[in-house]
Amino acid sequence: MTRPLIVVTGPGKKLKVGWWATKFILWLCGARSCYLSPTQPELLQAVDGVVIGGGDDIDPEHYGESGDAGATYDAARDSLEIAMIKAALQAGVPLLGICRGAQLINVVLKGSLFQDIRPLRRKTPNKNSAFVIKKAYLQASSQVAAILGKEVIGINSLHSQAVNKLSSELQVAAVDGDDFVQAFEHQTKPFIIGVQWHPEYLPYYSCQRNLFHALVAAVSNQSKKLLPEHYNQYHIK
Repeated sequence: MTRPLIVVTGPGKKLKVGWWATKFILWLCGARSCYLSPTQPELLQAVDGVVIGGGDDIDPEHYGESGDAGATYDAARDSLEIAMIKAALQAGVPLLGICRGAQLINVVLKGSLFQDIRPLRRKTPNKNSAFVIKKAYLQASSQVAAILGKEVIGINSLHSQAVNKLSSELQVAAVDGDDFVQAFEHQTKPFIIGVQWHPEYLPYYSCQRNLFHALVAAVSNQSKKLLPEHYNQYHIK
């Protein structure tokens, strides 16, 4: 059988560590992948699912705020990924947001973010780490808990922004020790999931691989496609 094709978005940097890690874990789980970034923004073929990757903070103008918490914003990437999220929602294909990607799904669905959570942390570390550094506590009845097969998991942390107001279309699936949202899922649609941590950097944990296995299973069990024209109608070139 032909492996399903999943598009992964990310930065236009030379060292695309997040993309390489995501491509590897998707391949382990049975999918092919292609990459979109500000330096290669064209979707050239139909895809079965979408991963919005991690990276720079999201400009607060996208959720109706102003300010600058010492962040570097990437306007071209914001535009590209907002277009891709809207296209995925229109096409009805499975959608996974990782860290920044989860935050942006929430923003597109009319939620908001904390611009800088570092002063607000009390029980979780401010230190960034690609390795497990804290815990996420999952809602037992959530889709994410069923996928991961656990109610408490170890997670890494590479972010200073986080969900503040959660979209009315979404529901919390996990929080950390400071009650910041660590995972959410759509209330009615079958596979729209966001996780605040980076599971692609933790492939040696079976529960983290399960998230990508579930994504691949979701795209394999449906006939919908995201076509270039779905994306192009939203993408400002």
